[in-house]
Amino acid sequence: MQRLGVTTDDEREAAIEAASMAIRRGELVVLPTDTVYGIAADAFSADAVHALLNAKNRGRDMPPPVLVSAATTLDALAVGVPDYARTLIEKFWPGPLTIVCRQQASLQWDLGETRGTVAVRMPDHEVTLAVLERTGPLAVSSANLSGRPAAVDADQAESMLGDRVEVIIDGGSSEGGDASTIVDCTGDQGRILRRGALSVEDLNAALEPLGVRLTDDG
Repeated sequence: MQRLGVTTDDEREAAIEAASMAIRRGELVVLPTDTVYGIAADAFSADAVHALLNAKNRGRDMPPPVLVSAATTLDALAVGVPDYARTLIEKFWPGPLTIVCRQQASLQWDLGETRGTVAVRMPDHEVTLAVLERTGPLAVSSANLSGRPAAVDADQAESMLGDRVEVIIDGGSSEGGDASTIVDCTGDQGRILRRGALSVEDLNAALEPLGVRLTDDG
């Protein structure tokens, strides 16, 4: 396992390249994000996603979200994205907002028992965005063992997952520390599935011009 810092430009480039190469080999990596640290795998490699779930001691009934480097990638992954979802994306991406949409039926991947949906987020972290630009969409879950708190620094991630990943990028302490807010956008009215770094009030304020209000199941 390699643990790489990003203090200098050279270190940053080496870390991004090492993580990208590990992903291409089907291996797992730990990445810093704007919320908490994440464990990442190639979203289009069923074996890699399976390894990610196993690393966390997590079942297929809890499929990982997918991180992307650009909002435009959403339309390659999802269909029937409602206008209110696009308003939220325009306002809060990149950032701590995960949206759940109906996935493209043609996608050749296996994220687990998704029931035909995909959860997508664009993180606000330049290192992870740089990795995503080289790898394409990544299946990313919080860097922790199931039932344990999500890692907010590289030390915590390494203590739980160091023997299960190939690369850990040490980007210091997480800026936010709170997980992303998850919104179900598969219906005419969005639903909060998990409260997180973005408040329900902020989300609804963005949707007010549309006359749309989210229900809160979080």
